[in-house]
Amino acid sequence: MRALRLLSHLVVAALALAAAVPARADLRISDLDVFLNDHEVTVHVVLLGTLPDGLHEGIQSGIPAHVQLVIELWQFQRLLPDRMLITKTIERTLTYNVVTKEFKVASLKGETRPIHTTRDVRDAQRVLSDIRGVKITPASALDPAAVIYVRVHAATALNGENTFVARMNGTAEQTTRQSDYRTIERVQ
Repeated sequence: MRALRLLSHLVVAALALAAAVPARADLRISDLDVFLNDHEVTVHVVLLGTLPDGLHEGIQSGIPAHVQLVIELWQFQRLLPDRMLITKTIERTLTYNVVTKEFKVASLKGETRPIHTTRDVRDAQRVLSDIRGVKITPASALDPAAVIYVRVHAATALNGENTFVARMNGTAEQTTRQSDYRTIERVQ
């Protein structure tokens, strides 16, 4: 009887934990485009849900939110593990000034762009989530017959703390998306 009672408590605890886990992450990569522009591999990424509900209260109290993208260029190899060619990291931060009631989006790593200041949270979120024209590598550095693809890992978190506990609390999110396979030269 005691074992049955312990088992019922374990089942109730497991159901409570399952209910606490979100069904899906708010952070999503909606657009992932890979281009061969001006003889360079260029990537455009658009994120949706960069500021999940769990981050709004922290941002309004002055805690910065960080968005980090890790863009990886991979080469497909038949009968072997795929080979990672290049990795590029882009980090942006969103801060809110409680006194002036302004949002500020700044680039921390991987790109040079001016600081964007606005009073509208939607405008700040748009600037934070739209990553355009990231040059990965010159096309001449790649084998023209190679099959390549891009994999993007995106994470957003309050104060840059993206841990398991932070994701369970709703103050951090992460997601991954992979592009289609591409070649530099035309396949006939």
